Amino acid sequence: MKANHTLLGVLLSFIPSFGFAHASSETVDKIADWLAIFVICFAPVACITILLLIHVLPEKIAERRHHPQKEAIQMLCFLSLVFGGLLWPIAWLWTYFKPLGYRMAYGTDKHDDFFLEAVRRARLGTLPSDELGYILGELDSIAARRILPPELRRARDALEALQSNAPPPAHNSKEAGEA
Repeated sequence: MKANHTLLGVLLSFIPSFGFAHASSETVDKIADWLAIFVICFAPVACITILLLIHVLPEKIAERRHHPQKEAIQMLCFLSLVFGGLLWPIAWLWTYFKPLGYRMAYGTDKHDDFFLEAVRRARLGTLPSDELGYILGELDSIAARRILPPELRRARDALEALQSNAPPPAHNSKEAGEA
């Protein structure tokens, strides 16, 4: 018990020798002024930027997934800003629902940009031949239900030309041994 008091006494004897930091009131006022400027100017801008970045997430996801109704989702995100964010959950859900009615009506569940991107990938040689066949089938399905817009007609013709020029897909060694 006496050792504890002695240790405490030794520690307390060193405290005054360290000296405490003391800032003048002018320094404290300058720090407070700069902190106030930061909070008043930069914090709201940062909060609004973060809010807007989160608010357009459904639109960006719909664009990445080639949702056929991405323009409607974009408009719903914009209207959600006007209505205080009440429509945002609907835009979020709409982004992840497969548009079955759209597929029945138009023959596809992809946006036209998907097919134009496929043409770009096929020209670069990064589109696999099986995916190229699938995309041509999708375009044929669309053509069976409605008249293809000129840009999709050109995309289909370009893909068909690229498919006819493409080498046949390579077979696996197991398949070659069985044949």
